Amino acid sequence: MRQRKDFELFGTVVSPGKSTIINAPLPSLYSHATTQTPIYVRHAIKQGPVLLITGALHGDEINSIEIVRRMLNSKKSKLTSGTLIAIPIVNIYGFVTLSRYLPDGRDLNRSFPGSASGSLAARLAYFLGNEILPKADYVIDLHTGKEHRTNFPQIRATIDCQKTLKFAKSFDAPIIINSNIRDGSLRGLAQEQNIPSLVYEGGEGLRFDEVAIRYGVRGILNAMSKLKLTTTSSCNKVESIILRNTSWIRAPVSGMLYLKKRLGEKIVKGAVIGHIFDPFTSKNENLTSSLNGIIIGKNNLPLVTQGDALLNVAIPGKRSSASIDEIEDQLYDEYNS
Repeated sequence: MRQRKDFELFGTVVSPGKSTIINAPLPSLYSHATTQTPIYVRHAIKQGPVLLITGALHGDEINSIEIVRRMLNSKKSKLTSGTLIAIPIVNIYGFVTLSRYLPDGRDLNRSFPGSASGSLAARLAYFLGNEILPKADYVIDLHTGKEHRTNFPQIRATIDCQKTLKFAKSFDAPIIINSNIRDGSLRGLAQEQNIPSLVYEGGEGLRFDEVAIRYGVRGILNAMSKLKLTTTSSCNKVESIILRNTSWIRAPVSGMLYLKKRLGEKIVKGAVIGHIFDPFTSKNENLTSSLNGIIIGKNNLPLVTQGDALLNVAIPGKRSSASIDEIEDQLYDEYNS
């Protein structure tokens, strides 16, 4: 059998059958404190694809950090072929300040491909997009909702690309949502380089969500198994439901929100799904659904202003793989138990 080559990253050489942690240097803080982020590399003896897993592109997405930690500690993640690159915390600056963004206020996941001589966000995007991404054959980018906003575990991908769709199905997430590429995103840059990439969404910023964490760990292990990076069998429970359309229900007035519905529940157009109270009077306005679908994201903050996004609703269409009732039966019980 042909001898596999060493894997090199930032001047560190990883021989076949070896693993290492590379402390990648990043721009220092104004306090003179040096900054670096650990990158885990596992390089199997047998030839195989390179899988890149990224966590905390937004510094407040601590679910993603825990997913990577548990995955790396799982016996099922032992590589038998290929290479794994795992970065638990990409945006180390936002992580230490409990912020979604970088110190310059920019969103890292809107800054790709970046620049070697630009802003801090541009430099960090350039570091990831030019030094690491080109080495990958597949990418799983882990995310959560913003602070005060929870997402039901889901994969977002370009499902019209058959190679990407096959990769998305290998994750065995409850739902797969066709998602347009956002300008400046890591997924967008990966697609430009013809690298199949997935975004996993689950949970809320700055909060652990045990169900979303377990789905994430299980999904990565499933994907690794399907890519033949490992020999363990996948542990999927249900077949992924594929959806193409989502839409937000927004606050018709300002006030204090009380929602009657939870993640994974079905809603019907015209039905009362909550109430918005005036905090200074007894006035109470019903919040009615403008959509038929399943709740896959929701606002957790009771204080709302007219126009605020309250519920993200997946809308099964003619090209969806299941009906509203089938989706609710599959999603609601496990997440809300």
